[in-house]
Amino acid sequence: MIEMREFTVGDAGDGPYGIATGPDGNLWCTLVHAGRIARITPSGDVTLFDLDNRDAGPSVIVPGPDGALWFTRFRDGRIGRITVDGELSSSPVPSPYGLAFTPDGTLWSTELNADRLWRTPPGGGEPAPVDLPTAGAMPSMLAAAPDGAVWCTLNQADAIARAGAGADAEVFALPTAGAAPVGIAAAPDGGAWFVEIGAGQVGRITPDGQIFEYPLADRAARPHAIVADPAGGCWFTEWAGNRVGHISAGGSTPRSFDLPTPGSEPHGLTIGPDGAVWVALEIGRVARLRA
Repeated sequence: MIEMREFTVGDAGDGPYGIATGPDGNLWCTLVHAGRIARITPSGDVTLFDLDNRDAGPSVIVPGPDGALWFTRFRDGRIGRITVDGELSSSPVPSPYGLAFTPDGTLWSTELNADRLWRTPPGGGEPAPVDLPTAGAMPSMLAAAPDGAVWCTLNQADAIARAGAGADAEVFALPTAGAAPVGIAAAPDGGAWFVEIGAGQVGRITPDGQIFEYPLADRAARPHAIVADPAGGCWFTEWAGNRVGHISAGGSTPRSFDLPTPGSEPHGLTIGPDGAVWVALEIGRVARLRA
């Protein structure tokens, strides 16, 4: 049985999008249409922080090695940083969307409208481009591998890429045409879980590039974001299906759970400090799910 609760974090049009667990034991959420970051306590209390540009488009958010939260500002070409006390800063990087830190503190981002990634050295410095070999690929989300490389979904190429610091990016084609992968999350074995928004499937890629796909019961659910769970499985959002799904480490049949509010448009999700699954809902709320 799944226990679900919802908390309001903004107006209906604010668009909660990315969500992450912070080092302070709170949840941090981007409001993509409002140009804000929300801090949410496990009990549901909300504090809002305004960015310097309401149209910045804050999207993906991740915890950094410095104890702050980092997020992409897709519409104004910057990567933002917010401390747990709410102090904001940002630096320019072309059209960032996906974001990930590798274990050495290198910050990677995707340039959604170009075939490249950007790599920022630990501690800051000038971002360096990493070109992808596939034209028109639309690199989307990122997940860090334990060896310092990153996995990246190539939405328009129906592929997964792997890039590191010292070699050209390698591309792995997915078996399903029109898969259009978006969300991706690191798996315990050094591979990654990902979702195929175009094909209604969850996928897994092993460290050596083997790919497995698991169809959802609703192939039109448009799975969007994914996060690994502590047991080696994963949770994912079904954006068009108004559901959250789960698949075990062994790749059993995916299970889906309806969200309480119809049309809530679930996007990002994270495992919270309380062990529950927290989901950003575009209608201005976050949901908390506990098994």
